[in-house]
Amino acid sequence: MAQSLYERLGGTEGITRIASDVVDNHVANPKVGKRFANSDVPSLKQHAADFFITGSGGPQVYNGKTMLDAHRGMNISDEEFMAVVDNVMDALAKNEIGEAERAEVLYIFYQLRPEVVRV
Repeated sequence: MAQSLYERLGGTEGITRIASDVVDNHVANPKVGKRFANSDVPSLKQHAADFFITGSGGPQVYNGKTMLDAHRGMNISDEEFMAVVDNVMDALAKNEIGEAERAEVLYIFYQLRPEVVRV
């Protein structure tokens, strides 16, 4: 049986590292960093990790808002969405995640795009 994306991303430990790097990338990115200026970064990292863990086939640990509810009214632009995707891809590369897994994550992000951009 093939491993789940969760397993291929390193399970809870690996995904927690990746999510931490993603949030750090967001905060440092001039295209989206201002959106995170008043955020509780440790909490954001935990929510991101939980979302990745659950969404990649791991245990059901995410109990936050839906993507649509979390982003409604933020008027996120295409440019901001792409900056976030780039941040995720950079974090995956930093954590030596393979190209097949990066492509899978990219596919998932593009599936979520309608629930994030201009809602």
